[in-house]
Amino acid sequence: MNVTDRTGRPPLSPQEGWISDGRQVLHFQPRRYDRWSQSLEVTLGELIPGEATPLLKRRKELTREQAMKLWAQKRRAGWRACPPQWIPPQPPRA
Repeated sequence: MNVTDRTGRPPLSPQEGWISDGRQVLHFQPRRYDRWSQSLEVTLGELIPGEATPLLKRRKELTREQAMKLWAQKRRAGWRACPPQWIPPQPPRA
């Protein structure tokens, strides 16, 4: 998730992103986006040696601001952006 664009400002719409510390992976995926409500689903997975896919541990929905703060906090703690680690499920159709 690139939390800033070329001008140093956050993108206007939420973007999908992956970040890892080598043991755990966070997946940020936009869920709702409109003028008054912006949210992302954040899924935590734990990397298991010898396994192709991380063990999915936790999932929660955060506001755009909360997700950006979490991303920035993890980057300061040494986490790095990484390629996708699993194929996310598609949201149910209403």
